Amino acid sequence: QLVESGGGLVQAGGSLRLSCATSGRTWSAYMMGWFRQAPGNEYEFVAGIRFQKTYYGDSMEGRFTVSRDDPKNMVYLQMNSLKPEDTAVYYCAASPRISQRPQDFNSWGQGTQVTVSS
Repeated sequence: QLVESGGGLVQAGGSLRLSCATSGRTWSAYMMGWFRQAPGNEYEFVAGIRFQKTYYGDSMEGRFTVSRDDPKNMVYLQMNSLKPEDTAVYYCAASPRISQRPQDFNSWGQGTQVTVSS
């Protein structure tokens, strides 16, 4: 089970940290990813991490930082310099392989809304 938290309303240029609490199985060997979906858009890969190696979607690296704390069963997404176009529902997801495709992730959280005002 994956449960996201930390979303909310923030002004442009601000920061948010999203958290994903994992449970139900051992996730340490999985790639943990963050996706986002804005209204009318497809899922967009934001960031992922597996064995401390990180991956970022286009335009994310440098502003977003993904991390994980396996002993605490947590995955985080630190988002800085937020822009209005970052507004979306953000999802935590898990995949048994390294991928940036949403169809390769077989466990998903319920999502948390991030809204960035201009």
